[in-house]
Amino acid sequence: MFMDKIHTQAVVLLSGGMDSCVTTAIASERHGAGSIAALHAGYGQRTQERERRAFEEVADFYGIRERLVVQLDHFRAIGGSALTDRKIAVPQGELGAAGPHGNIPVTYVPFRNAHFLSVAVSWAEAIGAQAVYIGAVAEDSSGYPDCRPEYYQAFRKLVRAGTRPETSIEIVTPVITLKKSEIIRRGVELGAPLHLTWSCYQSEDAACGACDSCLLRLRAFAEAGVPDPIPYRRTVAAKP
Repeated sequence: MFMDKIHTQAVVLLSGGMDSCVTTAIASERHGAGSIAALHAGYGQRTQERERRAFEEVADFYGIRERLVVQLDHFRAIGGSALTDRKIAVPQGELGAAGPHGNIPVTYVPFRNAHFLSVAVSWAEAIGAQAVYIGAVAEDSSGYPDCRPEYYQAFRKLVRAGTRPETSIEIVTPVITLKKSEIIRRGVELGAPLHLTWSCYQSEDAACGACDSCLLRLRAFAEAGVPDPIPYRRTVAAKP
């Protein structure tokens, strides 16, 4: 737990989801909101506009002035994910539904987090930030390979090898070992604005309550014993 503020600038990848919101709260506690730069990446996902709104509202909540929004449209052209390819259906009522290439969920966007981190590190180096925060979760995520701790260990080496000799940027993953329910409890402790976050993979007015991300979120709030503050069209039990 961070007690003393570190007076260095940090870039926070803020998708607008629950994990990135709590990560922003942790970075704010550690560095001070005035030392945070918030980065949001749209990538042609189904709920792109709603996630952008969540980003802006969470950034407003923390008074973050320095913001960068980038658009990575090549993901839609690449395809291969239910989040970016309209020809691939988002699974309903089933956690971790496998895609066509093995056990990795069909909602996995191929190597997405490397693209996000590359933009974040580039921006961090340009503005002199010394840390990049990302809300990746390993144990209780959907099984995405780019959420594993070893992925970030490897990326830290890449950053050291690929930036100026005087550059020092740490990749920080403060919630990577936590369960989703633990992330919620940590967010509540920090007063994070979970009511402003958006997790649904396919709806932008009210959360669908049936996609993989909604199911994970609903389960986590139930386990944490905290009411989920966002609206849902319906809620369904996940298939075992």
